[in-house]
Amino acid sequence: MPRKSIGDTPMTDAQRQARWRAARAAGVPVVHTRQTIDRRSRAQRWRDAAAELTQLQAQYAAWLEALPTSLQESATAEALQAICELELADLLAVEPPRGFGRD
Repeated sequence: MPRKSIGDTPMTDAQRQARWRAARAAGVPVVHTRQTIDRRSRAQRWRDAAAELTQLQAQYAAWLEALPTSLQESATAEALQAICELELADLLAVEPPRGFGRD
């Protein structure tokens, strides 16, 4: 997601460089942030995602059971029912390939 603009119009390259140099001259500390790297294997990410989906499906089933009778025929109930009818056990049964001769 791009950063929000500071002003009404985008800065030119020269303005951006001048702002950077002025901040360095003023002694403003430089803060670098990096996103964390997901070091799980693809197979582990697959298993985690499938487990998360089954947990969500159970929560949606509980939500469907808790719906009042006035909402049993609503679009929300239909969407919840469609989610509950998905066969996610098939996802858990799939073991993704390990690749490059490690199968």
